[in-house]
Amino acid sequence: MFRDGRPGNANLLIGAVLPADREIGVPEIGRWRHNRLTGLRSAQKTKSSAAPVYTDSYKSKSPMDETNPTINPDRRGFLKAAGTAAGVVLSGQNQGAARPLTEKDKLARIASNTWPLRYLFKNRTTGRRANPQAEAMKKKYGEITMLDFPQFTKDTFPGVYHMDLWSGVFGDVSDDSMYTQVPMVVGQTTRTAYEFDPSTASAKKWLDKLAGKIASTGAKCHHISNNAPRDICELDAEKRKAGIAVAKIWLDGAALLGTKSMRVNTGGPRIVPNAVATADYPKNDEIVAYLRNAIESYKEMADYGGNLGVKVTIENHWGLSANPMNVRIILDEVNHPYCEASPDFCNWEQEYMLYHGLAALAPYTHTNVHAKYWNRWKDNDVQRSVKILTNARYMGIFALEYEDGPWDGVEGARYLFKEVMAAL
Repeated sequence: MFRDGRPGNANLLIGAVLPADREIGVPEIGRWRHNRLTGLRSAQKTKSSAAPVYTDSYKSKSPMDETNPTINPDRRGFLKAAGTAAGVVLSGQNQGAARPLTEKDKLARIASNTWPLRYLFKNRTTGRRANPQAEAMKKKYGEITMLDFPQFTKDTFPGVYHMDLWSGVFGDVSDDSMYTQVPMVVGQTTRTAYEFDPSTASAKKWLDKLAGKIASTGAKCHHISNNAPRDICELDAEKRKAGIAVAKIWLDGAALLGTKSMRVNTGGPRIVPNAVATADYPKNDEIVAYLRNAIESYKEMADYGGNLGVKVTIENHWGLSANPMNVRIILDEVNHPYCEASPDFCNWEQEYMLYHGLAALAPYTHTNVHAKYWNRWKDNDVQRSVKILTNARYMGIFALEYEDGPWDGVEGARYLFKEVMAAL
């Protein structure tokens, strides 16, 4: 992310993460983000001495206003410039880097990802059928736990030290005390899932141990792809409240690991309600209720994450977030520097979203994306997707999330490693 609002900052080009003593204040980040997206006039500061209020505009001019011709406090001028820039973003040309990246610079823009490697992780075997894919991968690469993953990252992806960790492989599966049992409905049956609970005493000890492993290997926990918080836009107030509580517990755990951002799914229906016929024009009042709840939830989580220095992100990952316009609505309404998009290259419902959806979320994306290959799509040009983001001056991390195709998880992640490096 442009933490100081200036394109071409060397610290940003080598990983978009500044040292702790270089972190800038929340209002400055928010001011840049708002000017970047809307170009509206500056805001009035509140007269009280309370915590900053994130309003529709910011008082002083962003440093980018004078260096970037697309930033214009006049809305008409901004929209005209933005229209011109949109064609450049989709074309995959004129990459917006200030200078060619060195090999070291490129490696600092990549993260390993536990999702495609999940079958390597030691798991709870009681009551589960054997998984042939997991058995084959463990036979080929060996079995690991999360405590092994920092070193596994450095050995498997030489030069890479950032990590994107999936919530489903946290903890020591031999110690039930660090897990919460959650009923899960799968088809017509209900089964019990064990989910890591960062608030338990045993889980906190384990997180301390993981933090030590991360530090000793020189790795960094950059992002947590979290499936544990649920019901974030749920119409049932108690379920939504419980989902937010789980997210806050995980944000505490993320902070212990020095994590920069954490995905929280929007929840609600996996397939969103559609508009219905009316006497004149179709209308979708049902989705408005879900959006309103999501906005309120993400505001609360962003405030909490902001106090910890951990951003809350929305990925195109089922439900409301499957449509990039819904993600933009939520982020625009929340309008908080600790709430942003973290798009996935392939999690779309139809093929025209593959690149257009990514371009729509690019201006809202600053910290983490999932660079994905998935054979669900015939045209899955990883390098084109990378360039859509870099052309939009994205300075964050590309996490290697292979989904499915001709390779196993390790081979697929290595393919993505090669493709992202070539595109940067």
